Amino acid sequence: MMKRIVVINGHPAQESFNTAIAESYISSGVASGAEVRYVAIGQLNFNPNLQSGYQQRMELEPDLIKALEDIQWSEHQVWIHPVWWLGMPAIMKGFFDRAFLPGIAFKSNKKGNSEGLLNAKSARIITTAGDLSLKVYEEEYHSSGLIQLKKGILEYCGVSSVESHFIGPLYELTENDRRKWLDTIAKLAITDSFQN
Repeated sequence: MMKRIVVINGHPAQESFNTAIAESYISSGVASGAEVRYVAIGQLNFNPNLQSGYQQRMELEPDLIKALEDIQWSEHQVWIHPVWWLGMPAIMKGFFDRAFLPGIAFKSNKKGNSEGLLNAKSARIITTAGDLSLKVYEEEYHSSGLIQLKKGILEYCGVSSVESHFIGPLYELTENDRRKWLDTIAKLAITDSFQN
């Protein structure tokens, strides 16, 4: 049985190392027999501003509806994004604000307790950083962006078994270093394709 995987690229630019990571993962996953769908958040047509919060519902644009269908369809999610200002790019945050809504990604009861609706899904987070090392990210900034995505969004919405990988600082990587990372990503896709 083919594994259903959705790869979500949070980098707003089409040409980026994040896109190369996504392409490496997708190629390897498909070659391994997985069924893979791709969401490039920066190329979606939607308003990232949740203008009225949860007080007034905004209609979901067709691109958001399709992205949510891909996420719901998947068994495994791969989130790829650069670390900007210790977090994710604005367009990616806007995607979560607009798409991961009550009744879609989570629900709350009258006592104020929440329950995730993206259960029985696993995830992998791959972050890149231009001038930040993993040591500084962990020791000085306490992996703030990772905590936001892993704990504050994915696990809150019911996703479990979230693994993470940090690539940086990118400015220090040679072309050979980047190729090695892409090879590593390809191997992760093979692993994900066969995990239950």
